Amino acid sequence: MAIDVARRKFITLLGGSAAAWPFAARAQQSAVQLPRIGIIDNSPIWDNFRQGLRDLGYIEGQSIVIEYRSAEDNVDRLNQAARELASLPVNVIAVAGSTAARAAQRATSTIPIVMIGIGDPVRAESSRS
Repeated sequence: MAIDVARRKFITLLGGSAAAWPFAARAQQSAVQLPRIGIIDNSPIWDNFRQGLRDLGYIEGQSIVIEYRSAEDNVDRLNQAARELASLPVNVIAVAGSTAARAAQRATSTIPIVMIGIGDPVRAESSRS
């Protein structure tokens, strides 16, 4: 029950970010740009996320592209993974945990960042200052 509620809240949050995705297709455009999500550290925590996307009609590789980068539990690699995703570019970066969120924040100031597994990102950042 609690997992379903958390999943719905997360999907709602993603849906708000997805509203900013460029879905406008031009009649003369030969290649359709699919929405791209960047995920740092593909792990089982993202299974519900991918299922939520499927429930909304997004099929990986058909109607949406998901780019994965691994940090292999290394903070330096985490920063590099975030920079790689920001350079692709992706429409949104999804991260789990405060350390990954800070790495994504350092990598971009223009790409929306969706965070899971952190309590209060504003308080976490202000306590570091």
